[in-house]
Amino acid sequence: RYVLQREKHFHYLKRGLRQLTDAYECLDASRPWLCYWILHSLELLEEPIPESVASDMCQFLSRCQSPNGGFGGGPGQYPHLAPTYAAVNALCIIGTEEAFTVINRSCPLLAFSYCCYSTDRSPWSLNSVSLNPRSAYCAASVASLTNIITPTLFEGTADWIARCQNWEGGIGGVPGMEAHGGYTFCGLAALVILKKEQSLNLKCLLRWVTSRQMRFEGGFQGRCNKLVDGCYSFWQAGLLPLLHRALHANGDPTLSMTHWMFDQRALQEYILLCCQCPAGGLLDKPGKSRDFYHTCYCLSGLSIAQHFGSGDLLQELVLGVPENRLQPTHPVYNISPDKVVQAVIPMPKTPVIFP
Repeated sequence: RYVLQREKHFHYLKRGLRQLTDAYECLDASRPWLCYWILHSLELLEEPIPESVASDMCQFLSRCQSPNGGFGGGPGQYPHLAPTYAAVNALCIIGTEEAFTVINRSCPLLAFSYCCYSTDRSPWSLNSVSLNPRSAYCAASVASLTNIITPTLFEGTADWIARCQNWEGGIGGVPGMEAHGGYTFCGLAALVILKKEQSLNLKCLLRWVTSRQMRFEGGFQGRCNKLVDGCYSFWQAGLLPLLHRALHANGDPTLSMTHWMFDQRALQEYILLCCQCPAGGLLDKPGKSRDFYHTCYCLSGLSIAQHFGSGDLLQELVLGVPENRLQPTHPVYNISPDKVVQAVIPMPKTPVIFP
């Protein structure tokens, strides 16, 4: 009854590596995201990426990189923090020497990162009007994976993110706005990278996110009074490992050492019963169409729900047949933990000098 249709999902993803239907024309400015969503989904399913495909993807992403730093949504497009995050994650998943060589972490990437901050240290995305915690997370993730964090790059960013936490407990797109699952994850994950998570009211945040798991469906909603959506299986459930770590650092004696602070079984039920397309791929909810975005984040949430902790504290709860088990994913970067380590080691620790 609880069966992950691995083979069907694999074939759906494999086709997307080489050819997309005209329905994806609207994502022409998000092509590095398509690379990341597909590669990470395959990574979670423990499906190897053929060397020829990996090399072709490296060459494609290199054409998306701007000579001024950062990656655009496609070859020749303006750089933007979001596709830069997706491109760096995709290259880290590939994890070859060719992949790491693509990332130009010298002056252009750091210069691009500096350009993506306004005078009040609120993050925005170059050549766009977006200004929100997502931009801060994308910048922090890229900077930490490529070892270009400097003392001044994120000066004031933690305080700005903390101002985005509202009375509900979650984080909005800007100070004073409604709390939203995507922005909340990005805000907290950015603060974890910057080692500033204590800037938030963690108990209020915990109350808000645990209230977003729906008692009947088992999945998560993104905001109050909204329907469940499969993608929030990661954006919301992914908050719980980060909160667990932060509260543990505070010495909270009530924390479990065997499970996260949400119903892991119920979330797995929702994903396996309601989010799988019979032809392969995963979706928002029954009646919706499959796509690579929801495939990636449904599988990421399923992985979070299956794995607690690491090392000696590792506990697994796999609903259904043993073959349902996915690879663990890093709750901050949402790529394999091994790939995070592998990515950071080849990058020189010495920060790039920016005039």
